[in-house]
Amino acid sequence: MPNEKIYIEDTIVASASGEGSAGVNVIRVSGPDTEEIASILLQSLPEPRVANYTKFKNKNKETIDVGIALYFPAPNSYTGESILELHAHGGSIIGNSIIEEIISLGARQAQPGEFTKRAYLNGKIDLTQAEAVADLINSGTKRSAKAAIQSLTGKFSNLVKSLDEQLTKLRLFVEASIDFTEEDIDFLADEKLIDEISSCNSLYKSLISGASSGEILRNGVRVAIIGLPNAGKSSLLNLLSDTDKAIVTDIAGTTRDILNVSVDIDGILFDFFDTAGYRDTPETIEAEGIKRTNKLLRGVDLAIWVHDISANKELDTCYIPDDLDYIVANNKIDLIQGKSRKNMDQRTVNISAQNGEGLENLITKIKSTIQENLSGDGIFTARSRHIDSLKKSYEYFLVGKSQLENQRAGELFAEDIKQAKNELSEITGEMTSDELLGEIFSEFCIGK
Repeated sequence: MPNEKIYIEDTIVASASGEGSAGVNVIRVSGPDTEEIASILLQSLPEPRVANYTKFKNKNKETIDVGIALYFPAPNSYTGESILELHAHGGSIIGNSIIEEIISLGARQAQPGEFTKRAYLNGKIDLTQAEAVADLINSGTKRSAKAAIQSLTGKFSNLVKSLDEQLTKLRLFVEASIDFTEEDIDFLADEKLIDEISSCNSLYKSLISGASSGEILRNGVRVAIIGLPNAGKSSLLNLLSDTDKAIVTDIAGTTRDILNVSVDIDGILFDFFDTAGYRDTPETIEAEGIKRTNKLLRGVDLAIWVHDISANKELDTCYIPDDLDYIVANNKIDLIQGKSRKNMDQRTVNISAQNGEGLENLITKIKSTIQENLSGDGIFTARSRHIDSLKKSYEYFLVGKSQLENQRAGELFAEDIKQAKNELSEITGEMTSDELLGEIFSEFCIGK
């Protein structure tokens, strides 16, 4: 992230309200020509940070609209540049007319995420905070929105910076001690060094765990519903989502393609996927469905293995990757009332997708399985790139730690810590490629 304001020559404009009709359309202008544009459009420069009720006029002094104008002089604005916000009447005709007039006065249409990108480039926010803006806008649940706010207000960034500072202290301590290694001074026995290494190790584990939890809240939990044909997979999808999205019949192989629904469970977004049933001799289309199921299972967080308990058979054979958590749902218990039920274990829940019996137990089991990967209410939103950088940084730290403890190689340790710090800098944007920036801000909508 730049330490000083970067001068950008052009001025940008866009609606911050998005497409569609609304009562108010907020049009945002940012850049060096903001004051000149405001003086022409509003006939005078508004008083800073005060809501001014005024007319918006074109170059011919014809009134386009009447609304509220807010002026934020640089550098005390969202982007760090001078900003003009016009609160116009809703509707595309009025909004487009105002934007076209502003463009005729020297501005250009903003690119997706360009206002937030300028805020980042001008040092108003770091890269994790910029990403949190998009995460907040796209939040699917209250809990994910809360997590995005945590990152937007700097919680994630501050934790990364705290770790970075501790690594710096550790590196400086070791480098200062290297000169004394030939004087029979065992700096490895220094309790301060031992405590610093232990503290960094704990911070890494806590931060990686928190970021992994934040990624779950941001992306949601992907759950595949699998099992043999007619086990009740589609009925379970309908029960979980309280819809009739999946077709349910007695004919085996009804589900050919993958269906999915999203459900908010206690602030966590779950994407449930109904899949094609497994069997040894499927016809061609059904075989393609099974192939897609196997591919899906390599990218989900949890599987619900639906077993028809009324068939009085041992548990079916289904493909599940070794590293994938799963729950066994013994379905159709409504058909065996009064008969012996299967013994339960920690993975198993008895349900009836037909009448809803056992649904609460299944949801509890799903939540408890996922909750093991979540670290509480103080969680922040995170992305896979953050976790990748944290893990790479931790690997450098562990290699350096091993070199220091086993070989007394202080120079190598210091170099590994330097590499670890570089990986952390990728997270906050202090060291970031233009390609990554383009990818991140392209996810934003125009006007943000």
